[in-house]
Amino acid sequence: MEPGNHTHIPEFILLGLSEEAELQTLLFGLFLSMYLVTFTGNLLIILAITTDSHLHTPMYFFLSNLSFADICFTSTTVPKMLMNIQMQKKVITYEDCITQIFFFLLFAGLDNFLLTVMAYDRFVAICHPMHYMVMMNPRFCGLLLLASWVLSFVQSLLNSLLVLRLSFCTELKISHFFCEFNQVIHLACSDTFLNDLVVYLVSATLGVIPLTGILFSYIKIVSSILKMSSVGGKCKAFSTCGSHLSVVSLFYGTAIGVNLSSAAIENSRSTAVASVMYSVATPMLNPFIYSLRNKDIKQALRKLFQWKIIL
Repeated sequence: MEPGNHTHIPEFILLGLSEEAELQTLLFGLFLSMYLVTFTGNLLIILAITTDSHLHTPMYFFLSNLSFADICFTSTTVPKMLMNIQMQKKVITYEDCITQIFFFLLFAGLDNFLLTVMAYDRFVAICHPMHYMVMMNPRFCGLLLLASWVLSFVQSLLNSLLVLRLSFCTELKISHFFCEFNQVIHLACSDTFLNDLVVYLVSATLGVIPLTGILFSYIKIVSSILKMSSVGGKCKAFSTCGSHLSVVSLFYGTAIGVNLSSAAIENSRSTAVASVMYSVATPMLNPFIYSLRNKDIKQALRKLFQWKIIL
């Protein structure tokens, strides 16, 4: 195999979470169940928000888009993993690997930006309630969503194109259940300095800035809530932010934990197991967090099920 000639690269080998044969059936059942729960739960959130006119507000508009992003995020990796287990093979072609990297980075970035936009929405709702509908008008909400898509697309396309410039050696084994971006880069025979530089810059720009924006929003939110004289008003304000804050903590907590563990632990298989938390478990838990803590979503889901029963 000649470095630099991608036409001679037939496939990557995905080693998965475990190479033990007796665990494959268990992994297949576990990930199939998690994927079905993720897909169904997020789809129900989208349908409930779409069919209930009372939920046609900026907060639920962004929530429905977050649910859509979560479905796509999980669908990028899990179906391929399930197919490999079922067919008892571990290969993924070079083209499919690059495609998977592109969509994984796209929807991970979209999740990141949507959570930031949702934090801003809660900030306006609580800190500037009298101007909420003026500030969060449909046009502005659409622009925020468009900006989230564009920024996610640009960073995903940039990183994916930079992978295409790399040449690879014969050892193409990835200790993961999908084409994890950093591991693919480290398999390259050619110089990866530019790739590493872009990764650090993108991570700093699109990771630190949104997280800082979320923290700033919640500092202002907590400050405004503490100034409220009514206990009922405080409880209502906290309840409207509780679900989003839980999802933010879960998403960023698991993602940061995986990055820290990958830096501290050389065992990439351990990192792959840890990454299940933010890439599979978090999208699965989001619908439960929003439905269990939100009366409006619960009511919309009841109406949705009643409508289906009548039909």
